[in-house]
Formats: sequence, C-alpha cells, structure tokens
Amino acid sequence: MPEDPSSINKSDHTKASWQDRTIALVGLMGAGKSTVGRRLAEALGRPFFDSDDEIEKAAGLSVSDIFALHGEAEFRRGEQRVLERLLDGPPHILATGGGAYLNADTRALMREKAITVWLNADLETLWKRVSKRTHRPLLKRANPKGVLTDLLEARRPIYEEADLIVPSVDGPHNMTVDKIIEALKAWKPTA
Repeated sequence: MPEDPSSINKSDHTKASWQDRTIALVGLMGAGKSTVGRRLAEALGRPFFDSDDEIEKAAGLSVSDIFALHGEAEFRRGEQRVLERLLDGPPHILATGGGAYLNADTRALMREKAITVWLNADLETLWKRVSKRTHRPLLKRANPKGVLTDLLEARRPIYEEADLIVPSVDGPHNMTVDKIIEALKAWKPTA
C-alpha cells in the first residue's frame, strides 16, 4: 500500500546527498562567490547562476540602478523572488548577493533547498578585491573600507550559520574550488 502523502515531510532533505542539491555560495562582496562559483560549476559539470545577474535580467536595470531608483528594500524583495525561482530549479551552483543570506526567509529557503557555503575572506582580501571596482552600491559612501569592516562584523554571525565554511584566500581561485569540493564530500545532512 502506498505511503499516506500527508505523512511525507516534503521539506525533509535529510537523506539527500550534496550531488542532489544546489550549492549556494554566500558571503560578503569580494569573497569570490561569482568567480569561484563559475569555476566550481565547471569542475562539477553544473549550470551556474549569479543572483545579481538574474535580478538585473528580471528588472532590466543594474543592481546600482535598482538601489538608486527603488532603494535597498525593493532590491531585497526582488532578490528573494529571483532566489525562490532559482532554488526551485534543478541542482546548480548559485552565487548569491552579499546581503541575500541576511534575510531570515531567504536563509530558511536556502537551508531547505540548497547546501550553503560561506566563502569566508578576511578584511584585507575583501578590500583588495572590492577597491578595484566602483559598482558596489553599499560602498559608495565616505570611508568605504570602514563600511566594509562594519558589514563584515555585523554579518559574520549570520554567515556562520551556513552549512559549510570555506576560507576564500588571496590566491588562485582553484584552491578555493578544491576546498569547497573537499568540504562537500565530507558534508553530512542533518538528521
């Protein structure tokens, strides 16, 4: 006799292996989520999605323009809708925006449908990477390094909730990819 469908916990992913799940990279801007994510997708033979790119496609505006025209709150609402759509798809590698994981609903969705990997980079590595670019809306303020420092300290406890924590060091990105793959192979679903 078939199991009673009402007794099945549809959100129970405790028996799924990492190969059956989306790998969602989280962390602060400059941690290497997009660059490492592309290389990880290539190494694992999976599609790659960058949530910021997908938001820009959906909105027809750049992230900076969305922030400028509609504010951060509207950006975050759009970000959550895009992440829900992406996480409903087949397993892939997902680079999320630096603030995406801060939203409790988004974190819960990622816990349910993905394995989250915090790319943990130190402040100097982050600063070296982000100071080369001018498209970071949260850093378009006085004392951008101070803003980055504050963001790192405020967000660290939330990023630490990720399923896996992998250092993102200043060096070849393939080193970080290899560390992620090692961590995934050692990952055990929670009971």
